[in-house]
Amino acid sequence: MKFLVLGAGAQGSACAFELLQRPEVDRVVLADLDVNKPRPFLKHFLGGALELLTLDATDEVAVRSAVESVDGVASALPYYFNLDMTRLAIESKASFCDLGGNTEIVDQQRKMTVEAQERDVSVVPDCGLAPGMVNILAQGGIDALDETESVKIYVGGLPQVPEPPLNYQLVYSLEGVLDYYTTPVLVLEGGEVIDKEPLTGVETVTFEALGELEAFLTAGGISRMPYRYRGLIPSMSYKTLRYPGHCELMKSMRNLGLMDLDPVEIGGASVVPRDLLIKVLDTKLRKPSGEDLVVMRVVIDGAIGGAPRTVTYEMVDYYDRDQGITAMMRTTGYSLGATAYMQAAGLIPKGVHTPSECVPTEMYIQQLANRGIMIERSEN
Repeated sequence: MKFLVLGAGAQGSACAFELLQRPEVDRVVLADLDVNKPRPFLKHFLGGALELLTLDATDEVAVRSAVESVDGVASALPYYFNLDMTRLAIESKASFCDLGGNTEIVDQQRKMTVEAQERDVSVVPDCGLAPGMVNILAQGGIDALDETESVKIYVGGLPQVPEPPLNYQLVYSLEGVLDYYTTPVLVLEGGEVIDKEPLTGVETVTFEALGELEAFLTAGGISRMPYRYRGLIPSMSYKTLRYPGHCELMKSMRNLGLMDLDPVEIGGASVVPRDLLIKVLDTKLRKPSGEDLVVMRVVIDGAIGGAPRTVTYEMVDYYDRDQGITAMMRTTGYSLGATAYMQAAGLIPKGVHTPSECVPTEMYIQQLANRGIMIERSEN
């Protein structure tokens, strides 16, 4: 098997590393505008199965040439590239998966399903942690029940050693975090898709390994899943997990206007409050030596044969000290890599499908277990 991984940042590098572990994989081409400084955990593969390719994602001719030489494409590029990359992959008869990030673009990708089927191509957007992993697990619980009453999803990327006042460290874009904190949240309530205000619905969730965490509504984590189950499942929600107190602090910043996008005049200069906040917080919250963890719980309540039943999936994953790979990279990039592999192996149906529609839950769990990401399932 031969793969093209687009984007050599944190998630793309982790995806390439995941694929390079597989004996069936002969070649992984890791492409980006600048590939001169590969992550240390990839250097072992240089001169072997790993090829570095300087590539401009806006150069359609160059991208097409790269795509035509592989079996599958995994994109860790920003979401606004996903539509064009999907089209090129389908035209080149290569499978394609990405990290998603924009529901409207996923809707447009789904419109290409007939073309993908005609060319015998599998396309799966939204293949990271959330959306991605959590959707697949939620579907596993839904499939196990005769009736589903509610789906509750909790996910958080946290520092192993929290530092006040926010008790948080950046493991990806702060701009993305603030988007999730300010964008209306899609939930199912009474079987209908409705908008909720982010940073609301605060509750306490306890994990044996971590103690009490706070959970609150944020946008983006489950993508299109509420629309798929509108009128079929009464309740579905996604909440971010943080150490206690984080939500109230972020809500205060938001309510004071520090996350606003409308510019204000300061000393004759036009300043966007959110840009200023990002500039200040990024240096404070980005800790290159800080070790992170990712915690996740998916709870599906319903019934089997009329008797109440709950299916729960739970995971706590930690920074890999041996390889220098963050837990967020493992749970996001490895998820992308595992999906790309299953597509190329013919284990996922052709056409354009979101993860919950096409990725076999137990097989997916085993793929991640092979990389040391252990997801525990319980039913009671």
